[in-house]
Amino acid sequence: MTPKETRRICLALDLIDDAELIAEYERWHQVGNTFPAVTQSIRDAGIENMEIYRAGNRMFMIIDANDSFSEEEKAKMDAANPAVILWSERMKRFQQPIPAAGPDGSWYPMDLIFRLTEHKGLTPE
Repeated sequence: MTPKETRRICLALDLIDDAELIAEYERWHQVGNTFPAVTQSIRDAGIENMEIYRAGNRMFMIIDANDSFSEEEKAKMDAANPAVILWSERMKRFQQPIPAAGPDGSWYPMDLIFRLTEHKGLTPE
């Protein structure tokens, strides 16, 4: 990976299917409502951008991380950060795992199955 290259990580998670809980969850994620220590911890881990999209109660997180990012290091940093621990505990009351994650799952990694840039000039046989 070149120094300018980013790695994209995509994750899925469901919210509890309750309109009031979903609205509250979204409020926590609005600018000014997310703990600054949490957003700083994300940046400190080498994440250059993170976006969360919602379709009904299903959520998709897209992470663009630089070459210094490590899931293992991020987990260690999070486990030692009281603000991240509090944030995670608070968010769990809104969330439920997708079926693929099993009952104890949280954000679940998604598999890349299509990338348009890999199909240049190819025609079906």
